[in-house]
Amino acid sequence: MKIAVGSDHAGFKLKEEIKKYLENQKIKYKDYGTASEESVDYPDFAFAVAKDVSAGKFDRGILICGSGVGMTIAANKVRGVRAVNAYDEYTARQSREHGDCNVLCLAGRKLKVKEALKIVEVWIKTPFSNEERHLRRIRKIEEQK
Repeated sequence: MKIAVGSDHAGFKLKEEIKKYLENQKIKYKDYGTASEESVDYPDFAFAVAKDVSAGKFDRGILICGSGVGMTIAANKVRGVRAVNAYDEYTARQSREHGDCNVLCLAGRKLKVKEALKIVEVWIKTPFSNEERHLRRIRKIEEQK
């Protein structure tokens, strides 16, 4: 698995912790930035990660901003991306099993590192159920983009 990772200034510290987790799990990743806590615009990073996930350059993406909301909104503007703002293990699992979400968005200012890493772990390890009812719903979403 290859994962594209990006954050704005509010998600920078958590992104660095997630990179350590990915390295420990021997999961390949590319860091799209940002490289500090200096103020930047989250859509720049969301679009870069989402476009490369959509193009198949990466299997999945992880984006972090202050609330996770901005990254989710921006990433979902890219065709082929199904981004989720997961705030606990349940939403992470459901997003994969039912929605085949390919971009995980997290709240850097809300989640504790331990919580966030558990969400990432569940999201990475949970496969899509591939059930027809979920495939049908995903097709309907994709038809609208």
